[in-house]
Amino acid sequence: MFTKLATRRAFLRSASTGSLAAMGGFAFLSQLPRVSAEDTQLKPKLVQFDGHIEPLVRLIEESPRDKLLERVAIRIRGGTSYREVLAALLLAGIRNVQPRPSVGFKFHCVLVVNSCHLASLSGPVEDRWLPIFWALDYFKSSQADEARRGGWRMNSVNESIVPDALRARRLFVEAMDAWDADKADVATAGLVRTAGATEVFNLFARYAARDYRSIGHKAIYLANAWRTLQVIGWEFAEPVLRSLTFALLNHGDEPNPAQSDLAADRPWRENAERLGRIPDNWLGGKPNDAVPTELFQAFRHGTPSAAAETAVDALSHGVGPQSIWDGVFVGAGELLMRQPGIVGLHGLTTANAMHYLWRAVADDGLRRQLLLQACAFNPMFRDSAKGRGGLGDQRIEDLRPIATEASGNEALAEILADISVDRMRAARKVESFLSSGGNGHDLVNAARRMLFRKGRDAHDYKFSSAVLEDYSRVSPAWRNRFLAMSVFNLKGSGHPDSDLLNRTRSALQG
Repeated sequence: MFTKLATRRAFLRSASTGSLAAMGGFAFLSQLPRVSAEDTQLKPKLVQFDGHIEPLVRLIEESPRDKLLERVAIRIRGGTSYREVLAALLLAGIRNVQPRPSVGFKFHCVLVVNSCHLASLSGPVEDRWLPIFWALDYFKSSQADEARRGGWRMNSVNESIVPDALRARRLFVEAMDAWDADKADVATAGLVRTAGATEVFNLFARYAARDYRSIGHKAIYLANAWRTLQVIGWEFAEPVLRSLTFALLNHGDEPNPAQSDLAADRPWRENAERLGRIPDNWLGGKPNDAVPTELFQAFRHGTPSAAAETAVDALSHGVGPQSIWDGVFVGAGELLMRQPGIVGLHGLTTANAMHYLWRAVADDGLRRQLLLQACAFNPMFRDSAKGRGGLGDQRIEDLRPIATEASGNEALAEILADISVDRMRAARKVESFLSSGGNGHDLVNAARRMLFRKGRDAHDYKFSSAVLEDYSRVSPAWRNRFLAMSVFNLKGSGHPDSDLLNRTRSALQG
């Protein structure tokens, strides 16, 4: 017992320094060698980036996977900035990997860039390169996957038909409404070149959540792409948003949604008809902690329409939108608890994206529709989960605090250990830790540091960045349970370290 406690104390002492270097010999991150990049020719029809960033993008594209980290590290030692690496990483993804046949799978190399950036921001400065190095390596696996499927790459836009400022917006809306990918591609180029960034974002937000295809990845792509562009600069917007347009118009093998009445599209249209029932002063409504419970019932047993109706009824009676969002976030967390895995985790990452869009858009009607759509999505995620093997019968009410003698750092260590072996026990210990006065942000920070060591999949980064960000957005009445449910997809101290850590150490020290 003394050995276990000593190990936990040592772990927490090192974790409290805020650096992975203190947690196990990651000083190699500061030992990056020097070398220059090669210069080769591009295919004439391939979309090209400006001369400053193009060589770094090509270095990422052309380096073998087992050499890429060393070569990027060399560039960093030579003065290449974090922002430049982030930009080149995103641009390499959108040029080499298409969001087809689904906005997911191999395309996660693009979707995960902002999540890795958020992980870097939240982690210690001296460890900030670790998530980015992971994403660089992950890009190479996606690039190889795309090559096996035929080697798609994004071509340059047809300049002869790019619309001018007078026509770009109208043509963009017409093309998106008609689900016309070719017309939308050139309209996007014209729009980005002639309209302001805020106007462009608000136009795209009209289409990112209008259908449920790809289990929320369309909204996730807009939110993550927009946030990344705010870091790397609007000068990179055109190719990124051309890729986004291609993603938003993905409808698989289904008929053209503009000419059909398909289940994936129905809630958006139905919710548009509900907007007039929401009062003008809806943003000034009062919190009501009973409303999330009403939403949970709709999420568990009702239709998308019933969930949206529950939200409209609450809003029409003066309940503020925060209580609706509490229901969306915590209800999505319950689904993850009932079926840990792909569908459940995407319910939460989609809620994160939808909430970001909701906060950022300017049009009041669009804000109302996004809120109702977020409610409608939860039953759709539930039905998707049922199709993947059924749901457990766990409920939010089952997260009762579990008796434990541990407190403070010892309690945190127990939680991190239990995540790897018994997630329900870990969740109940989170409830105990928080209800007895533990600081939720201490657990959030410990989970983020664990991600740096244990993250092995795009979903590890996407999920962790989303839920740990949303923890502070949930009302105090529901915040503890939301954090408790997040352990059903977090990494614990018993999970194996990422293979990339050893590869990176070997590459940079060798």
